[in-house]
Amino acid sequence: MTGEEMHDLVRRLYPLCRSITGDGVRSTLAIIGERLPLAVREMPTGSEVLDWTVPKEWNIRDAYVKDASGRRVIDFRQSNLHVVGYSVPVSGTYSLAELRPRLHTLPEQPGLVPYRTSYYAETWGFCLSQDALDRLRDEDGPFEVRIDSTLEPGALTYGEYVVPGRLPEEVMISCHVCHPSLANDNLAGIAVAVALALRLREPRYTYRFLFAPGTIGAITWLARNRSRLHRVAAGLTLACAGDPGALTYKRSRRGDALIDRAVTHVLRGRPHEVLEFSPYGYDERQFCSPGFDLPFGSLTRTPYAGYPEYHTSGDNPDFVTPQAMEDTLDALTRVVEVLEHDRTYVNRSPYGEPQLGRRGLYGSLGGRSDTKQAQMAMLWVLNLSDGEHGLLDIADRSGLPFAAVKAAAESLLDAGLLKEKA
Repeated sequence: MTGEEMHDLVRRLYPLCRSITGDGVRSTLAIIGERLPLAVREMPTGSEVLDWTVPKEWNIRDAYVKDASGRRVIDFRQSNLHVVGYSVPVSGTYSLAELRPRLHTLPEQPGLVPYRTSYYAETWGFCLSQDALDRLRDEDGPFEVRIDSTLEPGALTYGEYVVPGRLPEEVMISCHVCHPSLANDNLAGIAVAVALALRLREPRYTYRFLFAPGTIGAITWLARNRSRLHRVAAGLTLACAGDPGALTYKRSRRGDALIDRAVTHVLRGRPHEVLEFSPYGYDERQFCSPGFDLPFGSLTRTPYAGYPEYHTSGDNPDFVTPQAMEDTLDALTRVVEVLEHDRTYVNRSPYGEPQLGRRGLYGSLGGRSDTKQAQMAMLWVLNLSDGEHGLLDIADRSGLPFAAVKAAAESLLDAGLLKEKA
């Protein structure tokens, strides 16, 4: 997928009203399923998942606040952010004073509509811009209020796509699919994950892509898959993948897992920030909870709550760009290349430096920067291929690109100077 194709997918998904359950999630997974053959799974309301319980399923058809003339002054059809997520059904007439406690705005960002939810407490409300609320103060009322929603037994829905590899050990990419019309958080992450999945061809590791509601979805997956968690060799939560900011990586709870080292190595050559682990953010905190302690990091551009448009109507398709999503995808692709090709070798001629020239391993164009890099990579690989250091170790210690170290190892292997550690 190109950046434009990823952006088109964001635009297509944007109007859907998603939440942690309901038809919006199913519709989202159905659209993803047009590109990836997802396995869609459901967990019924009331199911115990670790310390949580799957809630009732929420669906909504319409919602509005009408003024005395019958004009919709708050309209769900205009934006699904206008309704507090999981609002219970309402039908009645209210004065502005009665309605005001249930109206949510951002006074410091008066032109934007906030995103609000109430998943686990049965209540209702509307969101609107502060500018729109200020205009309502001139209305006499009364206001007709209608939320045509249902909150009843159903299921939590999530989707998985697995690319089988030669090894049973898995690399996981997890995206949350519970937010309504928010393009960066997290439709851009979904689009980049789909694009990455489509790039994989006969990989070494098995790759599992999880598209699940935030928090409760990850917890449900963990509860249902405890017997296979030992296979997770590396994992990433992918979110906020399309904004203009530089890439940001948050380390796993372990801090030095393979995924931590692979991502930080790839990001070394581009603008980026690396954050230490904290138990706050996206679903990496579920995968990294102490009982599981999986090697899961988090890759974003601008991180959680770090940009003014976060959780507002400003996080729309115009806020994310094809170029930013392409850059995120490129970084992820390079991370996959490191994971796929990291190997540990043993130097078969460890006593003194072997004569590389007679094996045709020194380039004839001495002095060229790429030739010099290739020569240095060979020397580093020979020196550190002691059965204890992998290619990623060598790339980190030498300061050379992983691709150069990998190419050097392949040349040395072909020349019979290396053997792979059993």
